[in-house]
Amino acid sequence: MVLVGTEVFAVAIAAGWALAGIFELGDLVGHVLMGLFSLLALYIMVQLWQRANSIEPIRGRR
Repeated sequence: MVLVGTEVFAVAIAAGWALAGIFELGDLVGHVLMGLFSLLALYIMVQLWQRANSIEPIRGRR
């Protein structure tokens, strides 16, 4: 989960930076895009966590 989470957030930030750079939108819009894509990445991570936990639940100590 840590590896996938890091990759998802890295792609989100890189995509915001790249789109702002390609279309010359400026730093402010680039930061906004990075924030929006990071929220989307957070949603994806929560969905992945829920699905992974439903298949192989985390159990407490015994």
